[in-house]
Amino acid sequence: MATEPDSEEPTDRPDHPVLLFDGVCNLCNAVVRFTVRFDEAGTFRFAPLQSEVGQSLLSHHDLPTDEFDSFVLVDSENCYTRSTAALRVCRELDGPWPLLYPLIYLPEAFRDLVYDLIAKYRYRIFGRKDECPIPPPEIRERFVERSLDSV
Repeated sequence: MATEPDSEEPTDRPDHPVLLFDGVCNLCNAVVRFTVRFDEAGTFRFAPLQSEVGQSLLSHHDLPTDEFDSFVLVDSENCYTRSTAALRVCRELDGPWPLLYPLIYLPEAFRDLVYDLIAKYRYRIFGRKDECPIPPPEIRERFVERSLDSV
């Protein structure tokens, strides 16, 4: 007999990788639109870090729930942050973007130094919104809203 999933806990194995992003950051929202554009297979799902799903996934993977300066990729049992998450996403995109993946072999401390510099100034350079925008209708179905389906 199947049991109902706990609505407060995300599934350990989402059907699709989920990208968590800062929902009020203009750069982060642009990255989501970019990812959708080059993800013709529809591999990735999205959720703002500030959302119920984002907070639940962060907690589930023992990540801080009050810091929104990291791009997070949750893929099955694994969770990746910062430059590692970004490069893993690039690896799955269409076009020339998988060519960036070999940068994963650079020391993580160096990659994350560059990532952190961009993250630190992203609001000043790209701006921010007062609240998370509603996704456009053409990509709304790719956003994870309340809870992830269980296995």
